[in-house]
Amino acid sequence: MQKFKNLKQLILLIGLLMPTVWCDASDHNIVDGYSGITIQQGGAYQIPKGSTIQASIDGHSLTVVFTENLGQVAVEITTATGATVEYLWIVTPNGLQTYLPLTGDYVITFTLPNGDEYYGEFTVTD
Repeated sequence: MQKFKNLKQLILLIGLLMPTVWCDASDHNIVDGYSGITIQQGGAYQIPKGSTIQASIDGHSLTVVFTENLGQVAVEITTATGATVEYLWIVTPNGLQTYLPLTGDYVITFTLPNGDEYYGEFTVTD
């Protein structure tokens, strides 16, 4: 009977500690270089869709999430001086994750099938 009581106490202790450990780990991920990229309207002729594009940079990793099907979107990543780093087509709502090896200032531009353009500026740091 004593072993059963100790087992219940152990399970209760683990149950109380797990959310604390998990939340603490999540906080470290958010503080660890993560930065949201503000997507701005460049030239939109239709209903603005900039809010359906979410981008973030975490160290050298760029992540883009499309929350809505926008069709086939052209994505261009350039340096702040205009040199193209990457140019690709994404079929949404699939996302994109890419690694940018060099530090510096960048611009990401999204061109929707209807010609609307959106962009975001960000910096890659070590």
